[in-house]
Amino acid sequence: MATLAENDPINQQWDLILEPKAAFFDLQLKEVWKYRYLLVLFVKRDFASQYKQTILGPLWHLIQPIFTTLVFLLVFGKIANIPTDGIEPILFFMSGITIWNYFSACLTATSNTFVANAAIFGKVYFPRLVIPLSTVLSNIIKFGIQFLLLLTVMAWFGIKNHHFSFGASWLLIPLLVLMMAGLGLGLGIIISSLTTKYRDLTLLIVFAVQLLMYATPIAYPLSFIKGKSYAHWIIWNPLTPIIEAFRYALFNTGAADAMSLLYSGAVIVVLLFIGLLIFSKVEKTFMDTV
Repeated sequence: MATLAENDPINQQWDLILEPKAAFFDLQLKEVWKYRYLLVLFVKRDFASQYKQTILGPLWHLIQPIFTTLVFLLVFGKIANIPTDGIEPILFFMSGITIWNYFSACLTATSNTFVANAAIFGKVYFPRLVIPLSTVLSNIIKFGIQFLLLLTVMAWFGIKNHHFSFGASWLLIPLLVLMMAGLGLGLGIIISSLTTKYRDLTLLIVFAVQLLMYATPIAYPLSFIKGKSYAHWIIWNPLTPIIEAFRYALFNTGAADAMSLLYSGAVIVVLLFIGLLIFSKVEKTFMDTV
């Protein structure tokens, strides 16, 4: 029979104590690291469930950029006759689509964090930030598959034209992918926090991402819009320096503007900081509104 001392809550030892956060800037990032095993589990779940019960499975990761590249090649390359700064048109469009797909996948998935996972959040405790982080990491697998496709096409053109552009500039690629992940995560967790009260944002996000793509030099080079009245909107887009630097890293054409990349990095840091603060605040009460 348990003694009174054993049943006394004061004398019992607990593995985890849930309590409201006292400080506004208490993001509890160390707690996320403690749940890294759960992060890996969610990454595996996201990748496995995305194309579960589909006929082609992960092949959709290859089919989507191929068909999108062909459409861009027809519309922007043949009909609109937009120049590609000396880069093979297929490689120009495919490179932009590859890095853009990673950003848009991170943004759209993380922006639905609270609404899509309300059932899990209401049953068990774990750091809520694990979910959007797992989305960003699982999409890196998808990006890796599409990047290998891009490298294969580059190798084919390299053999055909007897020219390969592999060089030290490729060292920029991991940094650029990390910047895309940070931007997608920062914007995504801000939007996910707002959608707990304003569900209209979930309907607008897909449309907004499509519009944002045309405000980013995916289907055209930055040099094509210089001198136009709307050029400053595209230049100040924090995605623009990353896309331009990605193409520079791959094809060694043009130049990667260090100041523009620093500007993008500063925007990413600010968005991540604001997003983490809002996310941390909303996660305490979101079950009352979702």
